[in-house]
Amino acid sequence: MSTMTVSLDTNLIVSLLNQEPEFCERAQAAVRKFRKTGKLVVSGPVYAELLGLPSRTQQILNEFFTSAGIEIDWRFEEAVWRTAGAGYQSYVRRRLDKTGQLPRRILTDFLIGAQAVVRGYTLLTLDGRLFKASFPGIRIESF
Repeated sequence: MSTMTVSLDTNLIVSLLNQEPEFCERAQAAVRKFRKTGKLVVSGPVYAELLGLPSRTQQILNEFFTSAGIEIDWRFEEAVWRTAGAGYQSYVRRRLDKTGQLPRRILTDFLIGAQAVVRGYTLLTLDGRLFKASFPGIRIESF
């Protein structure tokens, strides 16, 4: 039996770190569930986004990921960048067609999704709709 790798989106980690009442319990249950079936990872952009809150340090994040058994996948080869660019372009076109406005999302979201697609990871996120629209065929799980 092959193990599944599940990439965790920033929103899941924020729910765990901040212990957000609405999502923390669901996020914890999802982590427990997917830890049983395979490996848990976050991408480098998730790590970088998490550092955006000044009270979070690399030491805090490193200790959190180690204790939670979550690996960090720092690799971003050409295929990830190209896939992210194509997904972002698709999103920008949809947004302009629908609203006439420039995008609200940033490239980081698309790097997270592209890495999951290129590596064959399942992405665990609250933003499944965005990722499915931008990356047809991506495996999404919601929490």
